[in-house]
Amino acid sequence: MRILGVDTATSLASVAFLEDGQFSVEETFPPRGPNGATVTAKSNHSEIVLPLIQSVLERAHRQLSDIDAIAVSIGPGSFTGLRIGLALVKGIAYDCHLPVIGVSSLEAQAARLAGLNGTICPLIDARKQEVYSALFDRRDGELLRRTADQAVEVSQLVGLFGAISATAAVAFVGNGAERYRAQILDWFDGRAQIIGEACGGSAAGAVARLGMARLAIAPGSDLGQLVPLYLGASQALGNTRRFLPNPLK
Repeated sequence: MRILGVDTATSLASVAFLEDGQFSVEETFPPRGPNGATVTAKSNHSEIVLPLIQSVLERAHRQLSDIDAIAVSIGPGSFTGLRIGLALVKGIAYDCHLPVIGVSSLEAQAARLAGLNGTICPLIDARKQEVYSALFDRRDGELLRRTADQAVEVSQLVGLFGAISATAAVAFVGNGAERYRAQILDWFDGRAQIIGEACGGSAAGAVARLGMARLAIAPGSDLGQLVPLYLGASQALGNTRRFLPNPLK
């Protein structure tokens, strides 16, 4: 199977091409430097995602007609980024008659840590001292969800995950983990490991892997019903907090 993964949930956009379970090509924008950190650059998803897809396919020596499916992150995350990414993927899917699989952005962040066993807490920055968060366990290579995706104030993280053993190590991943590194390290008293969004594999690569696994047991999502998962307030919507049905359920 050949599957394209697309992630636009944060300012770091990524696209990956997966063939027969093996990565062929993945790219991010802003691009990563030699040490894995992203190079400073303005990111406008409406202008960069399609060129990223084209570049990935060219490097993989493939065309859209060679793709069997597309997996895309549907949130939570950036209101504008999610809307742009999903609209682009839907357009390609309609034109090329491809199935689409919607993937939680937080689950994709957790899935990036393929070689780590234990408790994983992905955090995506929601601004205004809030993060999108969830809790997962990875045991024997299997990623198990412990909590639903939710938007919380950063100060509530300790109480939210109070069920974690007082001695258990927790791997925090994503741009929210980077932004609130100091607080997290202090609150979790040496038990926290911070893994930034730019470390490890791309989010799009994880989206592609998760999408491929789901497509093996179920058809793709209904494109008419597939919408971004918004869990927090968006500046584009004023100060109104929106809680939309989770399209992954």
